[in-house]
Amino acid sequence: MRRRAFLSVLDLSSEEIQEVIHRAEGLKRRRREGDRRDTILEGKAFALVFEKPSLRTRMSFEVGLRELGATSVTYLAPQDIRLGKREPVKDVARNLERWVDGVIARVFDHRVLVEMRDVTTRLVVVNALSDLEHPCQALADFQTIHEVAGTFRVHLAFIGDGNNVAHSLALTAASLGTDFTIACPEGYEPRREVWEKALEVASRTGARLKIVHDPREAVKDAQFVYTDVWASMGQEEEAELRKRVFAPFQVNEELLRHAPDDVRVMHCLPAHRGEEITEEVLEGPRSVVLEQAENRLHAQKALLSLMFSG
Repeated sequence: MRRRAFLSVLDLSSEEIQEVIHRAEGLKRRRREGDRRDTILEGKAFALVFEKPSLRTRMSFEVGLRELGATSVTYLAPQDIRLGKREPVKDVARNLERWVDGVIARVFDHRVLVEMRDVTTRLVVVNALSDLEHPCQALADFQTIHEVAGTFRVHLAFIGDGNNVAHSLALTAASLGTDFTIACPEGYEPRREVWEKALEVASRTGARLKIVHDPREAVKDAQFVYTDVWASMGQEEEAELRKRVFAPFQVNEELLRHAPDDVRVMHCLPAHRGEEITEEVLEGPRSVVLEQAENRLHAQKALLSLMFSG
């Protein structure tokens, strides 16, 4: 499964996604038994290029790289790098290629990742979040789903904005044969090109994908209900408008009364408690958000180990 870039869920086949998740589950068991060290990335150097603040992404990648034996891990904060402002993206990428084996980048504009990939020949580029996708989050999410349900053949309902997280979830669901429904206000659907690609993939796997505008309809037979913030980083000026538009799409106890009794609740975090999800639900017994957060570490270790070792 050697790959030089992981920018989208669709950079992996369905079989490869499953291979990553099964390996992640094995790494998680090993780690809980006290076996944290590996040598797959011994002698390798990495740069973490982050335009956005981060807790889970930065910590899980830094810890994971070190546990896989990476020799050098350097974090480049937004003020250090200023992609496209201090110097062009192509210059940053071509310089980094001379020093490191891989770049893990968290960026505002997905085109930055594409350019990094395209102007280099040896540099491994991993999408740690862009405006288009959050594919590493989706790998951890579907690891969590598989651990809970024992299968990918479930119904996942996403309540909220058709954002980068929703894009990656839809594409992963389509690849794995998972039924996926997104409930969002009109005008806040996933990007047309992403949704059409997801439908194309789903036509081969049997996954049923649907966009609705009533959250109660979305959750009525869902085993997993997922939500995310209503205004992502970079959309702060829209925050007040979005609060009003998305208010009927809050994941709360009243909404979950329309879902099966054993439904599980997911959120990629950070959460705005009292907005897209209530404190009661987020901290309640149906919540698996901390498993999702932990699984970022295991899924990303599995992805990197397979990208570098096959």
